[in-house]
Amino acid sequence: MNDSQQIELEAAAFRRLLAHLQQHTDVQNIDLMITADFCRNCLAKWYAAAAEEQGLAVDYEQARDLVYGMPFAEWKQQFQLEATPEQLAAYNQKLQNKQGH
Repeated sequence: MNDSQQIELEAAAFRRLLAHLQQHTDVQNIDLMITADFCRNCLAKWYAAAAEEQGLAVDYEQARDLVYGMPFAEWKQQFQLEATPEQLAAYNQKLQNKQGH
């Protein structure tokens, strides 16, 4: 496989990941953070940083629109739930465990 083919495969996998996350709006960002240590907002930050590295003007809000498939405020209003005490406890425990390493 050459570099161009690898880039195309990686881009296709990324588009599929975004589509998957957009279809599974029931999966909350805090759940992603607890289990995978990243969320939709992290993907948007990584996307904006990659654009900046390439000298492209894509800010964080534009990247979030791409990741969420709609403006973040709209997604938040439609799909984001208040974190449960159990979710917050699990997330805080994860943070404490990271600080201990």
